[in-house]
Amino acid sequence: MLGIIGAMEEEVEQLKEAMENVSVETKASMDFFKGTLAGRPVVVVRSGIGKVNAGICTQILADSYGVKAVVNTGIAGSLQAQIDIGDIVLSTDTLQHDVEAEAFGYPAGQIPRMDTLAFPADERLIACAEECCSLVNPDIKTFRGRVLSGDQFIADGEKKERLAGIFQGCCTEMEGAAVGQAAYLNGIPFLVIRAISDKADGSASVDYPEFESKAISHTVALVKAMIKKLEL
Repeated sequence: MLGIIGAMEEEVEQLKEAMENVSVETKASMDFFKGTLAGRPVVVVRSGIGKVNAGICTQILADSYGVKAVVNTGIAGSLQAQIDIGDIVLSTDTLQHDVEAEAFGYPAGQIPRMDTLAFPADERLIACAEECCSLVNPDIKTFRGRVLSGDQFIADGEKKERLAGIFQGCCTEMEGAAVGQAAYLNGIPFLVIRAISDKADGSASVDYPEFESKAISHTVALVKAMIKKLEL
């Protein structure tokens, strides 16, 4: 069974509408929609915004549904000039940019006493997403790269340059690294998919409303194609 997490209702509504044999359970104030999509068993859920919500959601998918993999869809701000609005980033790994424990000898972004700086995504899921995106979204570009997460909305050019420079991130958002951490600790393959809705440079108030709908439609098309191709 595949677990699909979206941060906002708009991101998962289209997937829920395409599901069959649906049952709903509410856990931790989140509605988990269990059923089939393209004939495959899935659980679709809106985590809510922020790392804590995303981490709790992923743990419930592991404990209550025994998912074999987790895909986290959403939108993000680009940190690289070549990654434009509407493009999609597939996580090679995820990192929490707002973790700072350098005083104890840890590099920026590393959670103390964790055995890794960043949480690696599953190569099979990345390859599947890359192939599917080229088929269903030929009008946009797809990039592999590091997804940065923090409980901050980045809309400042100086912060953007810092995140890109220190962490070599491709995009920044507020959930993916928490999904990655929870999946990593549970030994579950994961992938974070982020459609770029703004350039994380102060223009978000102009870009976001205009491009959110298109970004979500690209992501939904990609996830549907992946479900048909994956065997879990």
